[in-house]
Amino acid sequence: MTTISGLAKAGGVGVETVRFYQRRGLLGTPDRPLGGGAAGSVRRYGAEDVRRLRFIRSAQAAGFTLDQISELLQLDAGQDRARARALAAERLAALDAKIAELEAARTALRRLAHECGKSDEGRCPIISAFDE
Repeated sequence: MTTISGLAKAGGVGVETVRFYQRRGLLGTPDRPLGGGAAGSVRRYGAEDVRRLRFIRSAQAAGFTLDQISELLQLDAGQDRARARALAAERLAALDAKIAELEAARTALRRLAHECGKSDEGRCPIISAFDE
């Protein structure tokens, strides 16, 4: 069992990120223990909370939105593999589109840099392209 600070550290995020995920319903908020005692009234998080937080971070790194992550978490409980595959296919299509966009930008920038290097006369083609 760990505190919110320990949970955040284990997940590689800040405490405010944990609280944000709690507000979004992605992470649960444990009850405070009754009475004072040595533990005080500090909420405690377990291994499942750490696993869930790491899942959220990994899914974000793959480009899933928080809404999609919420759905994936629900699918995890229900074992709906078809919907999980559909979400992954949607994400792959979005990544493919972004890659194509980035490759086109790289090609255009290479061309502009080549044109810019041809001459020191006149306006720089790179600056001109961004001015349009």
